[in-house]
Amino acid sequence: MGDVEVVTPRDPGYGRVRHVYSATGRPARVLLPRDTEQTARALETARSFDEPFAIRSGGHGISSIATNDGGTVVDLRHLDRVERLGGTRVALGPGARWGAVAQELYGWGLALTSGDSGDVGVGGLATTGGIGLLGRAQGLTIDRMRAVELVAADGRVVRASEDEHPDLFWAVRGAGANVGIVTRFEFDAGQTPDVARASLAFKLGDPVSFLAHWGRTVEAAPREVSAFLYVGPGSRPFAQATVVFAGDDVDRTQRALAPFTALPWLVGGRAELVPYPAVPLTSGAPHSGQQAAVMHTALVEHLDEELAGLIAGALASGGAQMIQVRSTGGAVNDVDPDATAYAHRHQNFSVTAVADRPGAAFDAAWEPLRARRDGIYLSFESNHRPEDVDAAFPPATLARLRATKRDWDPDDVFSQNFDVGRR
Repeated sequence: MGDVEVVTPRDPGYGRVRHVYSATGRPARVLLPRDTEQTARALETARSFDEPFAIRSGGHGISSIATNDGGTVVDLRHLDRVERLGGTRVALGPGARWGAVAQELYGWGLALTSGDSGDVGVGGLATTGGIGLLGRAQGLTIDRMRAVELVAADGRVVRASEDEHPDLFWAVRGAGANVGIVTRFEFDAGQTPDVARASLAFKLGDPVSFLAHWGRTVEAAPREVSAFLYVGPGSRPFAQATVVFAGDDVDRTQRALAPFTALPWLVGGRAELVPYPAVPLTSGAPHSGQQAAVMHTALVEHLDEELAGLIAGALASGGAQMIQVRSTGGAVNDVDPDATAYAHRHQNFSVTAVADRPGAAFDAAWEPLRARRDGIYLSFESNHRPEDVDAAFPPATLARLRATKRDWDPDDVFSQNFDVGRR
């Protein structure tokens, strides 16, 4: 199995492994294991230094915790295998990126919901939730998970499922970064390899009215429809949307998309049947801190007039460069809130504000929306406050999660991402 590859600032390949998509870093060393056993050894090495360490699956790292300055990074990019286990069952390495996964699954007549970017790594998304463009049809990515292989805090390699260490498997699905390093995921993929995708553009003379109409339209849509909306600021606000129908039935697609294309603010659009791998935007580019961005996020049940006004106000303030509204609901909300550590099963939307840098103006623009949040989605929050843990996990979920963490990580080794071990 050999030694774990170590890259330091003195090595020629350091520039390719030091950064994430939205942040730059200067770690003292980056460890690049190639299998589960090497991952366990990499964790042992990382723990031997009295320095910060980070776990990176190889994707975006929007929260910017997957790199650091002066510490250790355990980078899982080489654990990128995609396997078919039989039928619709597939195994994915945490270092695979979702664009490559979608392409591989398509050849088998399968599709698995993920985010809107194919450059996101499997590991981070699949231990947090997975709000995707097949979400209202398939549920969250974690809802399709059937088992994991994981390196625990003490270096043990453990398989977890509903039948094996079910407490650990429960925790992985929504708070995996708190309990171990997943080196292999098993999923039950869906059978919707071809979908209808509509790309729509809107000119918003009245952003509040538009957003409220958008919210009602999404909630009234059949569950085969998932819709992501991106709203920009300015004196003449604009919006772009990607709406996906999970299936290739032309008549049903037309009926499902008609309410979106009938919105009076529409100024352009295109709908087409495409392979699902065409939906997540995929560049395959290395991550070099090329897209400076910070985010605040909230889960909400409805996009009503009041919330629409708050979104419009945040954009008009100049503190946020974009607001993203992603649909949840549908199959996501079929799951019992107690079934996974991701317990937010009644909300219909994820609302995220984006700015190019942190600052008082961005925080002030977000504060009215923060007061309306009904939970948060961990991967879209880049400025963690201690109280955000309480927003991410309802009280009963947090109590159970803390008990599970005490069993599996009593020394709080995994403290880098929304640490539930802190009081």
